Amino acid sequence: MNQLIRIIFIITITGLSACSSKQEMTVDKQVSEPDLVQASALNVQLALGYIEREQLGVAQEKLEKAIEQNDENVDAYTTMAYLKRIIKEYDEAEDYYLQALDITSNDPSIHNNYGGLLCQMGRYEDALEEIKLAYESPFYETPYLAYANAGTCLLDVGDYEQAEKMLRKALRDQPKYAGALLSMADLGVKTEKYLMARAYIQRYHAVARPSAESLWLQIQAEKALGAEEHYLNYAKQLLKQYPDSDEAGMLEEMARNERIRE
Repeated sequence: MNQLIRIIFIITITGLSACSSKQEMTVDKQVSEPDLVQASALNVQLALGYIEREQLGVAQEKLEKAIEQNDENVDAYTTMAYLKRIIKEYDEAEDYYLQALDITSNDPSIHNNYGGLLCQMGRYEDALEEIKLAYESPFYETPYLAYANAGTCLLDVGDYEQAEKMLRKALRDQPKYAGALLSMADLGVKTEKYLMARAYIQRYHAVARPSAESLWLQIQAEKALGAEEHYLNYAKQLLKQYPDSDEAGMLEEMARNERIRE
């Protein structure tokens, strides 16, 4: 998984949850439910449930309906942007973030998420400006998300010194934030500080389920440290749990190169 992809998991959509089928029937019966604002909000909740179940087509229909019912529903636009990021329609995702900002231009959470998108698109300078609007806002209740987002983006730029500063700020605020822990492990591998990488990946695995990316980082750290037993164990775990991942492909390529050199 590319470093940029991880930024998607920094997105937070607060105050929204999946609804029951009873709520869905309520939303669809617009004749008996004249409150379109409420119906729009419920459709966003339903869409989030469908996204969690990876029923993305249905989720998009619900979000389109939510916007039709209330074109001032910021959550509908930001959730649609999130969905578009998942399916890699980045230009459309940007349009939805901009529409959300047209409605509420001072929302730090939207600026943070929009910045994450811009970083995915390779527009790093613009991305960091947007994220800065988030972590400098006195009204942002979770600035560690923006610090981590900035750190991850700076890591992609190759500015490792500034990336580490931002990631450490995030972890001072929220020591168990998985996204920042994973990025710190990645930083350790990229800067060949393998003991640091090992420490942070272990902290990550203490709070989050091992992913293809986290296992690949641990494999690289353990191999560089000469811990062959650990390296082989994590390699087996990666191939077993994520056989079709990009990381499994990189592991197999590494193994082939080693055989060639023998």
